[in-house]
Amino acid sequence: MKFLIVGLGNMGNEYSHTRHNIGFDVAGALAAKHQAAFRMDRLAAVAEFKLKGKTLICILPSTFMNLSGKAVKYWMDKEKISIEHLLVVVDELALPLQKLRLRPGGSDAGHNGLKSINEHLQTINYPRLRFGIGNNFPKGMQVDYVLGRWTSEEEPLVKKKIEACVEVIESFVLTGIERTMNSVNKIEITL
Repeated sequence: MKFLIVGLGNMGNEYSHTRHNIGFDVAGALAAKHQAAFRMDRLAAVAEFKLKGKTLICILPSTFMNLSGKAVKYWMDKEKISIEHLLVVVDELALPLQKLRLRPGGSDAGHNGLKSINEHLQTINYPRLRFGIGNNFPKGMQVDYVLGRWTSEEEPLVKKKIEACVEVIESFVLTGIERTMNSVNKIEITL
């Protein structure tokens, strides 16, 4: 049984550890916990490991955010992964920093990475884990905020949330989306 875990973000040092790249950071933490190293492959950096007999393939698309769907479609086809075994980790402006939201589908909510995946998969019905980044920015400054780095005040909570995301992904793989949603969507992560 195979699962495709997709961390959304952009390659390159200028994007490293920004709010928009939280998907990369979560997928990286998941791979690191299971001693799996990323290697550059077609359209993505890829790490693979086993979790209680299930194979997890983590990808960080190298296509840039707006073309993420190309990498997702390629790896789903290559590895013959069913849509319910796909999980996309994405930053979410509409959620406060203390929140995570696991959903079996939904709109792209203006997120270009999800928009690209929707187009390539021809559906909006695939699991996604939304990492709340809050919307604490002045009018007209959304792009700077999203592409900006976490503040020193936010960092400890972000680190804790990344660890929580790793557990959510493991639970998604081992117990399924329904049971995982019931526990994760109610909680507020605080220091």
